[in-house]
Amino acid sequence: MGFRLYLITDRKQFKETSNFSLPTSHLITASRQALKGGVKAIQLREKDLGTRELLKLAYKMRELTKTYNAKLFINDRFDIALAVGADGVHLTQNSVTPDIVKRVAGRKLLVGASTHSLKEAKAAEKAGADFLTLGPVYRTPSKLKYGKPLGIDVLKNVCSKVKIPVFAVGGIKSQRVKEVMEAGAYGAAMISEILGADDIKGKAEEINDDWIPVCAGMT
Repeated sequence: MGFRLYLITDRKQFKETSNFSLPTSHLITASRQALKGGVKAIQLREKDLGTRELLKLAYKMRELTKTYNAKLFINDRFDIALAVGADGVHLTQNSVTPDIVKRVAGRKLLVGASTHSLKEAKAAEKAGADFLTLGPVYRTPSKLKYGKPLGIDVLKNVCSKVKIPVFAVGGIKSQRVKEVMEAGAYGAAMISEILGADDIKGKAEEINDDWIPVCAGMT
């Protein structure tokens, strides 16, 4: 995969203003700091943006991630992922299935899939997903609509039942990285733990350091 820390964007982490472009510019600035801190994969997840605005932002993020030799994934919109030359697409349970993306895009895109149960994880793997996110593992405001947290035991069970990498998501704080690692997670997906940090670069460096013991055999 080439990465263990998976940053998911949310420009609403930044203070709202009447100027639409300001939160977007803040997102670019924050993403740059995260990349400087060693983040090697970013998922652009700005679901409220229209196609034109999302495409414009995706081009900027593609330029930025290339500068730092990092991967860019686009949430849901594999058409935009193809248009900007992203490395992959990250599908939700309401998206097209991974096999359809593979049929259209061939080997041009890596395919991640959001899952919330063993059943969904196995279905995504069978359909051709390259990796999964599973969550919410812990309680987090951004994932309340998915119900109660799955907990570490469910994460451990899913990791043992699928053969593709699983990234833990939902309430993943730096102090919980060791716990999800020991449960079998390949990596961790984060939003506020990084984007909400006072020192984004420093926080990314800190979390990446936690993965060093398991990164020697990273592919």
